[in-house]
Amino acid sequence: MSEHDRAQNAANRPDESMARATSAAASVDGVSGASAADATTGRHRPRFSRRALLTGTGLGVLGGALAGGGATWAATHPAGDSVDLGTQIPFYGQKHPVGIATPPQRYAMYMTFNLTTSSVKDLQTLLARWSAAASLMQRGDPVGSVEPDSENGLPKDTGEAYGLDPASLTITFGLGPAIFAENRFGLERFRPALLADLPTLPSDNLDPALVGGDLSVQACADDPQVAYHAVRNLARMGRSQVSVHWTQMGFGRASAGTGQETPRNLMGFKDGTRNVSTPEQFDEFVWVNGGDQSWLEGGTYQVVRKIRMNLETWDADRIGDQETIFGRTKAEGAPLTGSKEFDTPDFQMTDENGDRVIDPTAHIALAAYENNGGIRILRRPYNYTDGLNEHAQLDAGLLFLTYQNDPGHFAALQRRLGASDLLNEYISHIGTGVFAVPPSPAEGRYIAQELFES
Repeated sequence: MSEHDRAQNAANRPDESMARATSAAASVDGVSGASAADATTGRHRPRFSRRALLTGTGLGVLGGALAGGGATWAATHPAGDSVDLGTQIPFYGQKHPVGIATPPQRYAMYMTFNLTTSSVKDLQTLLARWSAAASLMQRGDPVGSVEPDSENGLPKDTGEAYGLDPASLTITFGLGPAIFAENRFGLERFRPALLADLPTLPSDNLDPALVGGDLSVQACADDPQVAYHAVRNLARMGRSQVSVHWTQMGFGRASAGTGQETPRNLMGFKDGTRNVSTPEQFDEFVWVNGGDQSWLEGGTYQVVRKIRMNLETWDADRIGDQETIFGRTKAEGAPLTGSKEFDTPDFQMTDENGDRVIDPTAHIALAAYENNGGIRILRRPYNYTDGLNEHAQLDAGLLFLTYQNDPGHFAALQRRLGASDLLNEYISHIGTGVFAVPPSPAEGRYIAQELFES
């Protein structure tokens, strides 16, 4: 049998993982094994690999050369941010949810949903089907037939990622506080005590259309089309149980994982230099351990904020003022009391006039764990742009995703930042949400299944 035939036969077999995950909910929702198999069956030609390493060095060197400094820039900034589009990240069997400690991918698609069903069985079925689909897509496989045998058949997969590599896709699911409301799904007693809508915070300028949601989906990948395909197909699969609440596509990751260079936000400054990074820090500040609900053990809490930036005003500000606002140099990203990015800031250092070198209301000072009782949160944000606003100015900013084992930690930090951060003149928090993120399910189970078995 040829390699092509082996690939064709393998792709045409019903996907066992989706069948197992969906059948796990069959006892409560009546979903049949046949329908689960049908959702993953269809003709599937072999994918052609796009695994060439991608780097951003070419344009960087060309741009520097045109400015007369390309050789110097290239010599001092070696290429360190390459990706392999063939990388697969397993969905099942992980100790913690995927897409959190995972080194941040280049793109994100974030979407929140409102449940349109009042049936707890419908909710279970949805989470079972979503889990199975996430496993398939993280492998780079479609969620069903792209081209049915009959011309009257309806494709089970939308097809825009057909033939593309998995690109390190991760899909992260969150459950909002409203799922645990009284007289809704009968899950009131399983609501974690820490899961509640955020309080009103300084600098809030929230758009009601960008607030909350029953469920959240974060799809991250090194190919934007792969991330978009993931969320689009989940929305399509859940059409009879959910409606889309709000969504945002992110690009140019604004946080770094282990071994990644610190990226920049749209204001041009490095973002996330002092982020949570070690396993010990994840255990202390991110993962739920010893909480009040067993189904969330090993999971975490997601806080999302959509932060609009007034970029035209920012771009008109002088560099000295920009660096004072952040408390860091723009090019190197060093604290104003140091010379290198990872130098520890000295918040007590004064200049010849007795003034603090780092303004106490600089962003770096207000956000520092040293000045917040040791509180840390994991930042996993992405830049975004929505074109132009009603004033024909750039409508852009930060899709600010954070993870912590207590959403109150985010609220505590934001109270300080929102009250006196020098950056507030240039930003506005227009969207918000908080979600409990369960750990990765075991093979054959589905996300948050323990919640329904308690």
